[in-house]
Amino acid sequence: MKWTLSAAGLVVAAAVLSTAVAGPKEPKIPAYVSKAVADPARAGDTKDDARRKGGALVAFSEVKPGDRVLELVPGGGYFTRIFSKVVGPKGQVYAAIPAPMEKYSDETKALPKELGNVTLLQQAADALSAPQPVDVVFTAQNYHDYPNKFMGPTDPAVLNKAVFAALKPGGTYIVIDHVAEAGSGLRDTDTLHRIDPALVKQQVEAAGFEYVGELDALRNPKDDHTLTVFDKSIRGFTDQFVYKFRKPRDAK
Repeated sequence: MKWTLSAAGLVVAAAVLSTAVAGPKEPKIPAYVSKAVADPARAGDTKDDARRKGGALVAFSEVKPGDRVLELVPGGGYFTRIFSKVVGPKGQVYAAIPAPMEKYSDETKALPKELGNVTLLQQAADALSAPQPVDVVFTAQNYHDYPNKFMGPTDPAVLNKAVFAALKPGGTYIVIDHVAEAGSGLRDTDTLHRIDPALVKQQVEAAGFEYVGELDALRNPKDDHTLTVFDKSIRGFTDQFVYKFRKPRDAK
């Protein structure tokens, strides 16, 4: 599938999206998520909690004890450690590394040794799958990479179809990424490492997902969406969207 929406169409979509019902800035965090965030094993991550909102984002995913989570490109494992503690010994976290990102994934590869309920999945970028159906699929700042040359490229339609297949009916799909200018589509995915939220919503819904809502905990109105996310003036504090989608409960 080729994504060729006009700029005007994306601007209209963005305007409609802005009126959608969003989640609270700081959702109610279940006790098991708070306990996971407070775990002493996360001591090295706590310096980033105020900025990354780990507790709020994990709570937004609806993960619970005993669940199975598929996390795309976990990086250093900031969210992985929280998921691992939440799902507990009866749950499972699958840390997926697409082949083009393997050379950047030494920290991810070390996570199974650190966290007993984390399993590494090394796969082709266009062949995402999980050994068992999962309750949550979570990707933070990776979605924009898939259509870029170094990833194949991999059409987002392929990724979203694979996520849909991996999830249990009623499962949630969380997409977090850096906001690009409204109407820009895929224009800035490789140069600025940003993507138009309206296009992401359209792409994910096209795979059969229901849009549930947005959490605005990572929004930053001071980011004008024109700088690369690695620019020193904005790095770590880009304007980011946090979207939640659901696989319909009657889906197969």
